Amino acid sequence: MLLLPDLSQLSDAQKDALIVDLFELVQRLSSQVEGLQKRTTELESRPRLNSKNSSKPPSSDGLAKPLSKPAPKSLRIPGQHPNGGQSGHRGHTLLQTAQPDVVIQHTSATQCSVCHSPQLQHVVIERRQIFDLPVLRAQVTEHQLIRSECTCGAVHVGAFPAGIHAPSQYGPGVKALAVHLNQQHFVPLQRTCELMADVFGLTLSQASVLSFTEQAAQHLTATVAAIGQAVQAAPIVHADESGIRLAGHLQWLHCVATPTLTYLAHHPKRASVAFDALGILGGVRGTLVHDGLLAYKNLDCLHSLCNAHHLRELTYVHEQMGEQIWDGWAKKMMELLWQGQQEVAAHGGPLPAPRLVWFEGQWSALLLRGEANNPAATRDGEAYSTKRGRVAQSKAYNLLKRLRDYRQDVWRFATDVGVPFTNNLAEQALRMSKIRQKVSGCFRTNEGATTFFTIRSYLQTMRKQRACLFDCLVSVFKGQPIQPSWGG
Repeated sequence: MLLLPDLSQLSDAQKDALIVDLFELVQRLSSQVEGLQKRTTELESRPRLNSKNSSKPPSSDGLAKPLSKPAPKSLRIPGQHPNGGQSGHRGHTLLQTAQPDVVIQHTSATQCSVCHSPQLQHVVIERRQIFDLPVLRAQVTEHQLIRSECTCGAVHVGAFPAGIHAPSQYGPGVKALAVHLNQQHFVPLQRTCELMADVFGLTLSQASVLSFTEQAAQHLTATVAAIGQAVQAAPIVHADESGIRLAGHLQWLHCVATPTLTYLAHHPKRASVAFDALGILGGVRGTLVHDGLLAYKNLDCLHSLCNAHHLRELTYVHEQMGEQIWDGWAKKMMELLWQGQQEVAAHGGPLPAPRLVWFEGQWSALLLRGEANNPAATRDGEAYSTKRGRVAQSKAYNLLKRLRDYRQDVWRFATDVGVPFTNNLAEQALRMSKIRQKVSGCFRTNEGATTFFTIRSYLQTMRKQRACLFDCLVSVFKGQPIQPSWGG
């Protein structure tokens, strides 16, 4: 431990040198304290990250109550989507049919209770119909091969239709329903077999259901490849990626989608290597809507950034980083984005030039306010760290830098025709695959993952185009899959 020297024995020059040394020491300690305070703030903020204020999935929120006060709020605008059916939604109710399958008439006594004469005039005064299922059992169709012999002695033998190759086998309807349950509704293999046995009396094995899914994927390979090529030509394309577990390792599920088409595929890599291998995104020449991953920005096309991500991050800055006690720039930015979205919806398209100029001015002013409160961190402020390379910046600083550097991509929804406010279309396409992973735990083989994503690409595409998925799957097993409309 250093001892304070006897100041009475020091010369003026020695005292001046001591003061300089103490001043430099205080500067170093102040820099370290500032760095440690930033580090502490960062570490304390991590538990407050959740699906409402960051890109973390809802599954990571857990069952505990939020640690933050106040609790993160929904990004929905109050009153925008009230409970119940939305405006313009066509309601559905059970209506009577004009052609019932079974008619049961309920009459009174055959004789009049007053004069005891037979009742001859009968009129239907009210109808009530019950919609129920008939007894569901498999229908067995037998194909008999006939051998005919002519009087001349020649023998003629018929031929079975294509696809009939075993003494007993399952038809397209059985295969389609099993695949529909397992691949579309994520009913596990064992329960799919149990359901088929309980309802139809068919004792399928799990291996049979797996075989049906593999057959479906083989028949759909060409169709799904055509979906991927059609997505490339669309004027607006949504893209996203998400981690999946395959054979115990991390891989990436990539998605490209339009309002009518969905293409899903997996790859060990997340960025440009995967894009080149899959061969889809490199051909996009319209507007690509994405979450800001650097590999997307390097693609040769127009870009639009998902504002749902920006709103979540601004929510975090406002509620968790003490921004509300400063000048509220993050909240103002959220309100400005919401206002822009509402005006675009009300206008039915891109905003007129005067409104764009006004929004540009407001956005620039808010960026300046935010940057004044969140300056760039320097190496002096990182004295506590031994890491090399670039100095770590705060979440607020990084967000502001992105909102400034890519401001045109942030506001493209207000300047270009048809560009959406968010990338929800791609995120929705990924969501069901994540649910499948939660049900099954992971994909055990590469072939199983390829089979699933091939079938899901087709089913999600046909669902968007309002086709009956069961009929589509029946057509697949008949060898002539119903093709989607190729418009983006």
